[in-house]
Amino acid sequence: MSDERSETAAHSSSPAKHAPYAAIEIGSTGIRLVIAMLGEDGSLKVLDRASKQSRLGRDVFTMGTISRDGLRETIAILSSYKEMLASYGIQPEHAQVIGTSALREASNRDTFIDRVHLQTGFRIRIVEDIEENHLMYLAVQHALQDERSFLTRANAMILEVGGGTTEVMLLRKGRMVSSHSLSIGTLRLDEQIRESARQPRQFIELYLESNIKTACDLLAEDLPLDSVRTFILIGGDARFAAYCISGKNYENYAVLGREQFIEFADMVSSLSIEECMAQYNLSWADAESYAAGLTIERMFLERTGAETVIVPNVSIREGILLAELQGIDSRIEDELRRQVVASARSLAKRFHFDEAHAVHVHDLSLALFDALRKEHGLGKHERMLLEVAAILHDIGTYLRTSGHHRHGEYIVANSEIFGLNREDINIVSNVVRYHRKTPPLPTHVNFIALPRESRIIVMKLAAMLRVADALDRSHTGRIHDIAVERTEDRLIIRPAQILDYSLEKMSLAEKGDMFEDVFGLLPMLA
Repeated sequence: MSDERSETAAHSSSPAKHAPYAAIEIGSTGIRLVIAMLGEDGSLKVLDRASKQSRLGRDVFTMGTISRDGLRETIAILSSYKEMLASYGIQPEHAQVIGTSALREASNRDTFIDRVHLQTGFRIRIVEDIEENHLMYLAVQHALQDERSFLTRANAMILEVGGGTTEVMLLRKGRMVSSHSLSIGTLRLDEQIRESARQPRQFIELYLESNIKTACDLLAEDLPLDSVRTFILIGGDARFAAYCISGKNYENYAVLGREQFIEFADMVSSLSIEECMAQYNLSWADAESYAAGLTIERMFLERTGAETVIVPNVSIREGILLAELQGIDSRIEDELRRQVVASARSLAKRFHFDEAHAVHVHDLSLALFDALRKEHGLGKHERMLLEVAAILHDIGTYLRTSGHHRHGEYIVANSEIFGLNREDINIVSNVVRYHRKTPPLPTHVNFIALPRESRIIVMKLAAMLRVADALDRSHTGRIHDIAVERTEDRLIIRPAQILDYSLEKMSLAEKGDMFEDVFGLLPMLA
């Protein structure tokens, strides 16, 4: 576990189980706060909210850096939130504060984070786009918990349009197929309009038509978009549309018709900013953002077969709090693990993996992991990383069989897997690299670049994966239901059936050296 993860866990464990918790999102267009607590029934009870507009996205997407005015503005907003949190007995170090796309891209983000911490006490954690999707999924799942059929009965797309990026998740009957972060956002669009000589509406249609078509072609490789029946929209512009169309506030989610939403989005985008402000009593920033956001959402919707639009009354901030509290309910952890593994399988299928072999190695790897808990000392999260690595270990054969461990490392390192952040991806890609051939060396840059704790995890997981892969050397699944027995310096593996395992024994002799180096046990087939 990294220092950052340990520190986050320590902070999150400080408040009592049913004490108020706070989450702050430092986004491209605003800095937003939610205060909530866990109810007796396990639900998240929102106690308070606050939102203030921010110039961070405008700074970063035009200049690449956060201006001094942007820093001062952020400190002022967070200082006001600090006073608000004090009334609930929440200290700044106990609040979960995240930065999204604007901070991810800011060239001076490290000094920005340091200045904010010194002057406000808040510790900002930058979330990567894939983790952002994970948090959004948690929030959606929570909002729709009373009507899970929206997610499970048909294929679905979850979409959130932000200032800098558009986050997309595809689900096949409740199972995560893929998640993507696209460089399409309302602020980026506004900057493109300012640089164009065309009329805004004409430019928006042309610019988005090209970019969204490219994005949808990519998405269609994972799931045919005409098979999507449920379209789930997240964000302030979607909630604005839901309120205007339904004519009422809603507690958990609103259900809209496809044509209703398209007609409303077209109508709003046809208005000038001034007309939109006057008709809906919006600020200039909201009117500008909502019009662009609804246009992007409408164009994605039109490329799907969805007849139903669901708008949950949640945001990434609820996802942050649910992630902090999810250890309370093991069912949530199990569901997220299944979604991560499903996303890995979807990636593997894109590269035409040997599914039977991958699944068998996956099962053998987990059998070894569970039998060696005392020796490796790893936890549930590392077990999940081993699952993912086992599914993907031969993915590089799509490019070339020779050196496929290196090709596999490259593919994984440059892919997105739902629920895994960049640190996790780096661990998995290195485990894939070392499932065969040479163990890690000082000259291997991608391994040496990892933090020390991560390098140790890679060594342990790769050692177990090498043994599991050797046990299925023939790709026939002959060895299964293994029993593991330890002697002083040996690990005796006993298969359920008594057969001729000469090939597997030879492979284990070739690949077992790393396991012996890491665990001090020589793996042998009985």
